[in-house]
Amino acid sequence: MEAVVHVRLFRAGLVAILFLSGLVAVGTPSALARDTALGLVTTPNEDSFYQPPYPLPDGPPGTIIRSRPVELTADPALPVPVRTWQLLYESSSALGHPNAVSGTLLVPTSPWNDGPRPLVTYAVGTHGLGDQCAPSYLMRTGREDELQRIGEALQRGWAVVVTDYEGLGTPGVHTYTAGPAEGHAVLDAARAAQRFPGVGLADSPIAIWGYSQGGQAASFAGELQPSYAPELAVRGVAAGGVPADLTALAHATDGRAGSGLLLAGAIGQATAYPELPFESVLSTAGKKAVPDVATSCLAEFTTRYSFRYLNEFTTVRDLLSEPQWAARINENHAGQRAPGAPILVYHGTFDELIPFQVGKQLADDYCHHGATVSWRPLPLMNHMYASIVGAPLAVSWLGDRFAGAAPPTSC
Repeated sequence: MEAVVHVRLFRAGLVAILFLSGLVAVGTPSALARDTALGLVTTPNEDSFYQPPYPLPDGPPGTIIRSRPVELTADPALPVPVRTWQLLYESSSALGHPNAVSGTLLVPTSPWNDGPRPLVTYAVGTHGLGDQCAPSYLMRTGREDELQRIGEALQRGWAVVVTDYEGLGTPGVHTYTAGPAEGHAVLDAARAAQRFPGVGLADSPIAIWGYSQGGQAASFAGELQPSYAPELAVRGVAAGGVPADLTALAHATDGRAGSGLLLAGAIGQATAYPELPFESVLSTAGKKAVPDVATSCLAEFTTRYSFRYLNEFTTVRDLLSEPQWAARINENHAGQRAPGAPILVYHGTFDELIPFQVGKQLADDYCHHGATVSWRPLPLMNHMYASIVGAPLAVSWLGDRFAGAAPPTSC
């Protein structure tokens, strides 16, 4: 685990591509079977912390399997002293099967004297599919670039829990772009944080926040919360740069600079839904590319697979239009039901990775379903800059929700 390639999302000319959003979970037996069928030899993480016991302990989602205190490498992005723990907790896959997910809990050392300390469950953007890309590992080694955004919440005295999503760090391939799995991981991270002893978060009000892949995760967490985690006191959801419509995203990226993300997304969907025909339709190029992407971080596979078409890697002309694939892709379309709390949706008008209209349509869909929606277009901002400019906007909006202010509505 120590001899790995680390990714900094804001480096080297790929900055705009490197910001489609991600965190960690453990593969279910069906997911692990799919890894084998794909010819993926998923090297077990050398750090035994990430290895869950099988069968999993008998407990509800959010049950903490194990934890350990960790030291974060000094980073100017961390504006306040914090106590930090890594968590391995129980969650659910996209199909509702029990799994184990890893994550990180950060709690400011400063006292909080105004009722229970607020808790933000934060969803990162795309990091990659390999275990070495897990945010919990990158934070511990001082290579997690989203610490700057996380730090804006910590500076307000809020606690933050960051999920690794399913299959990052933990066994199995990351179920990238599988919205239900991401949403479960985000909500169960909050449950785990509230159950963690000695930090005073049991009664904390909760906010959900994420950008790009993290925006997808935040949106699904907000939508699923009323049925999946009704006990959580979610005050607001902030979702930026959301890839709400995966079909529209595929059309926007296929054959272009971000096309490696499309191949990664297909791997994530095939892992989340083992019935999807995938390994049987891989071309010779696909059989070489899939193991590479499934064990790589973002900068690596975007460099190698930009300006490629998905049909180069399969023996079918349009994989995502195949009936079984189309049905699952539709299930991962955010905006088909209202979130259980007010939601802020923000999107750059010049987003080159996720079309602006996708974000606008998501806000409209939520309004249609009766949600309280604050829609914030960010003029002249591309994908990367919207993430930077949108962060203080999101934190301010969430602060108002924690304070009990009535949310504005754009509907």
